[in-house]
Amino acid sequence: MSKAKPDLSALSPETRLVAAGRDYAEHGFVNPAVYHGSTVLFPDTAALSSRQQTYVYGRRGTPTSRAVEEAVALVEGGHNAKMLPSGMAAITTALLAFLKAGDHLLMVDTVYQPARHLCDGLLKGLGIETSYYDPLIGKGIAGLIRPNTRVVYAESPGSQTMEVQDIPAIAEAAHKAGALLFVDNTWGAGHYFKAFEHGADISIQAATKYLVGHSDAMMGTVTCSKETWEPFRHAYEEMGQFAGPDDMYLTLRGIRTLDVRLERHMKNALNVAEWLRGRAEVETVLYPALSNAPGHELWKRDFRGACGLFSVVLKPCSDKATAAFLDQLQLFGMGYSWGGFESLAVPFKPQRTATRWQPEGYSLRFHIGLEDPDDLKADLAEGFKALNSAS
Repeated sequence: MSKAKPDLSALSPETRLVAAGRDYAEHGFVNPAVYHGSTVLFPDTAALSSRQQTYVYGRRGTPTSRAVEEAVALVEGGHNAKMLPSGMAAITTALLAFLKAGDHLLMVDTVYQPARHLCDGLLKGLGIETSYYDPLIGKGIAGLIRPNTRVVYAESPGSQTMEVQDIPAIAEAAHKAGALLFVDNTWGAGHYFKAFEHGADISIQAATKYLVGHSDAMMGTVTCSKETWEPFRHAYEEMGQFAGPDDMYLTLRGIRTLDVRLERHMKNALNVAEWLRGRAEVETVLYPALSNAPGHELWKRDFRGACGLFSVVLKPCSDKATAAFLDQLQLFGMGYSWGGFESLAVPFKPQRTATRWQPEGYSLRFHIGLEDPDDLKADLAEGFKALNSAS
């Protein structure tokens, strides 16, 4: 007699990460198989005509894709999810699924820069107008919504300058006007921020970051409410989207340890951010989980935790001094993306049109990995020595 299956929706978020998608494993194995396949055979002409079988073609779904899609939807608290080959593919597909010529998009001014390029390039060419808004506008966004505003897009916190948005207030205003709210939930990873509980209609992640978690696969996710699922699913299939089976498997594997990894990232980041806050070379630390940091009260209200990504603004120094700081670092790599096990540091200059970002000193974004935070602080201290020597 087989055991009864647990009701995963009744379990804690930590347990869901471990249990989700396990129904697709066979023959006693803990993990589902990785299906590499395009053609799916039908047993007879009746089945071929009706297409009424679980799997009909590789791009339309496999046991591998269904396992990870169910896991992502359960983590996010949404109705259903789809996997895409990158975070940018997820953003593009979600927007194109709901926008058409003549529509208006309200985009947060802190948005991921490639998404800004999408709005100002491809979407503009298709006759879709984008307006950028202050991430701290909150309920005031109601004054920017037009009769043809179809989507309001949020990213909280902003992945460079870390503004935390009042998502429930924005959701209320958007829904009152008949618009949808999309949330880029990569920083909260669907685990530390429950976008649907706060009013989102669609939650998007660059799963390349924390869901994968090991800097070895590209992946995007789009999780939908029940109301947005069918329109999105149709657009997803019409655009021929699908992710590779090995990358989907790596995403599912990463989800299993998401809770413990995020906990360690947060612990390390708080340690290093507090230390940086005390450095004479640092003007401010932008990490919402820090007490008295910008956005802390909203973060404390809406988030269950924080990840390893934050930014700092240095006190004014020369280009040479900032380069000396970065070049001295040995444990912090200089590279884009984040969310992996490794620590990273990059300078940034955000593009803005609705708001201003012009600090006097350099802006640096840090991702704090899984190393010993004392080693990371020692590495940073050597960097500051180089900075001061070059000033």
